[in-house]
Amino acid sequence: MASRPGILTDWPWKSLGSFKYVILAPWVIHSTYSVFVKDKSERDISTSLIFPFLLFRMLHNQIWISFSRYRTAKGNTRIVDKGIEFDQVDRERNWDDQILFNGLLYYLASYTLAGASRLPFWRIDGVIIAVVLHAGPVEFLYYWLHRALHHHFLYSRYHSHHHSSIVTEPITSVIHPFAEHISYFLLFAIPLLTLVFTQTGSVVAMVGYVIYIDFMNNMGHCNFEVVPKWLFKIFPPLKYLMYTPSFHSLHHTQFRTNYSLFMPLYDYIYGTTDKASDELHESALKRTEETPDVVHLTHLTTPESIYHIRLGFPSLASKPYMQKWYLSLMWPVTVWSMMLTWVYGRTFIVERNNFDKLKLQTWAIPKYTFQYFLQWQKVSINKIIEEAILDADKKGIKVLSLGLMNQDEGLNIYGGLYVSKHPKLKVKVVDGSSLAVAVVLNTIPKGTSQVLLRGKLTKVAYAIAFTLCQQGVQVATMHEDDYVKLKKSFKGSETNLIITKSFTQTTWLVGDDLTEEDQVKAPKGTLFIPYSQFPPKKYRKDCSFHCTPAMLTPSSLENVHSCEDWLPRRVMSAWRIAGIVHSVEGWSENESGYKMNNIDKVWHSTLQHGFQPVPVPFQPKN
Repeated sequence: MASRPGILTDWPWKSLGSFKYVILAPWVIHSTYSVFVKDKSERDISTSLIFPFLLFRMLHNQIWISFSRYRTAKGNTRIVDKGIEFDQVDRERNWDDQILFNGLLYYLASYTLAGASRLPFWRIDGVIIAVVLHAGPVEFLYYWLHRALHHHFLYSRYHSHHHSSIVTEPITSVIHPFAEHISYFLLFAIPLLTLVFTQTGSVVAMVGYVIYIDFMNNMGHCNFEVVPKWLFKIFPPLKYLMYTPSFHSLHHTQFRTNYSLFMPLYDYIYGTTDKASDELHESALKRTEETPDVVHLTHLTTPESIYHIRLGFPSLASKPYMQKWYLSLMWPVTVWSMMLTWVYGRTFIVERNNFDKLKLQTWAIPKYTFQYFLQWQKVSINKIIEEAILDADKKGIKVLSLGLMNQDEGLNIYGGLYVSKHPKLKVKVVDGSSLAVAVVLNTIPKGTSQVLLRGKLTKVAYAIAFTLCQQGVQVATMHEDDYVKLKKSFKGSETNLIITKSFTQTTWLVGDDLTEEDQVKAPKGTLFIPYSQFPPKKYRKDCSFHCTPAMLTPSSLENVHSCEDWLPRRVMSAWRIAGIVHSVEGWSENESGYKMNNIDKVWHSTLQHGFQPVPVPFQPKN
């Protein structure tokens, strides 16, 4: 919001929240009715196309969002190195409001203005009129309106809201107070209304003009350069007729230059062109793909998780992952995305971060959780992971940490398979088990004398149980087979290991395979602390569930504006943090297979670098 919000700052339907789309319902129903019910002579096809066109505009914007985030994560041709944070994502959450606003006005015009409905598909004179009017009145008036908006009175009340985003994303282009959008629509309506009043309008002219505006807006705010230098060499006047992302980026960093809409002509005429425009354009184009110091290798979880990752929907990615009922309505897109990932078949960059002097990236395996349980999929999954490790090694990346099921014991023995197969690897493979153990141990409430261990026994589970027994804490298990496996691994140090049938423990350490039947046995007020990669399903409302092993990130971790799977904002999984700490400390050994680093050493090093424990929901009484 602007520093001193003026009148008509908020959108009229702000109070409707997620139900704001109902404002289009009467218009959509009426136009659809006219197509399917009325006689052919009475049908208005052009009006019925408004709603599909609005959906197309949303899709167009989303494609730019995903493409821009992918390209800025890779680093090649990136313009501004600074990151964005959650406050910007929250501020830009309502990017679709301007599409709803435009849709209402399109419907209103089609029903009230002669010449705005029953449009022909094509008219060349209308297209020419739209081009001329945009290049003349629209660009000229926008330039002076934009300069006026930078006057301290209007800037503090309206335009500062847009400039709160110094590092821009495509949707930053439409993040303005409602009053600003009214003025912009009046400007962009000049060509459209002229076509209506002169009876020269057509579907191509109307739709094409709006698509042009959306395309140029998105391109100009994408924070990576896409316009090649040779284009201006072939046709030099183009320099004055089309701006570039780097040209407009200077407006967001310098504020008092490069005011033009899409045509820099008026900046050159009135002397407001930033002198660094050409230099920034060239330097951005020369920028190569970034090589990180640390890579975290994760994978997709559910088919709908494609919408929740950073490359997906910003509003969903900025919140912990939860199933959304409305995403089931998008099953055609979901199926298409699954087919695309299957065809692509190799890792892709999800996001980038900076931590002090370290450059971090997250890569994702194009596989879903259910595929890791299919025996016939394991060979292909291991091949993709191995290729990612070898690629990281070739690029000179220092550390690669394995997240989620990419380190599953049954898949690759916690990454040990790759280390033994490629003994000359320079990149360090880290499974993060030591830090995961440390996080769980330091999450157990102080004074706890007995815990219950339930779930799939993993490398982490064995280490937790052994350490607790050494510390004098009694570790109870439900089943005899778990007891036998733990006792065997302890090699004579199982004094505090017991089998229980009473289930009086109020602190449960839980992993995969924890069932509803198991949870029912827990006493009221039990604290469930997961040691697994995935959180247990919550069947008990009278108990507390801690998050999977994770820690709060320090402020020095930059460009954090998405949540890691189901974890809260600015909380990072222990397995991911372990790779960062491993690189910062310069440790020379791998942490893979059944090998673990010193737990206390890893824990204290992590705390020294600013990572902090996630607060425990409550302190249960034993």
